[in-house]
Amino acid sequence: MRIAQIPVGNMQNFSYVVYDEQNNIGVIIDPSWDLEKIFEFLEINRISARYIINTHTHFDHILGNDHVAEITKAKIIQHEKSTHKKDRSVRDQEIINSGHVELEVVHTPGHSEDSICLIVNKEAIITGDTIFVGNIGRVDLPGSSPEEMYDSLAKVANLDDSLVVYPGHNYGLTPTSTILNERTNNPMLNFKTKEAFLKYIVNE
Repeated sequence: MRIAQIPVGNMQNFSYVVYDEQNNIGVIIDPSWDLEKIFEFLEINRISARYIINTHTHFDHILGNDHVAEITKAKIIQHEKSTHKKDRSVRDQEIINSGHVELEVVHTPGHSEDSICLIVNKEAIITGDTIFVGNIGRVDLPGSSPEEMYDSLAKVANLDDSLVVYPGHNYGLTPTSTILNERTNNPMLNFKTKEAFLKYIVNE
């Protein structure tokens, strides 16, 4: 299993291609800008894209869905709370299989109602805009909820220490991290109570 982290656009987004090296079947996660980078990667590595998965449906994560689906014939997958165009809805703990790649859905509302993280083969987690390296996604947007974000952060922070964190934006000191590192060093994961977290968020 390989995870290709592809920097795209002027908002420091990451798109991802997760693929099975044995049979060259892959999934594309959050296609937005610079789609030629994705197409070139697929072509060079002879990858057949089975699915497009969105970690959430803010425009900067779904902008390329239709064009990528048209070119690759991949099916679009989003959380069931999403109201956008999709071929398949998923919910918490559901498994998406693509060749020898297994992606477990972790519903993490807070940044948006339909936010999900994806645990890949129990080795890595693609966190979208839930957790960045050293920070978290905004909770002051329509559909955001600081209360739900606190619960989602606790949920993710309790996952396996060794999971490699692949965020939705390149906002940190490094492009990737680990759950252990984030739980230790990310100040947004270190509030002792929800009340303290909410007080900080309100006054930020």
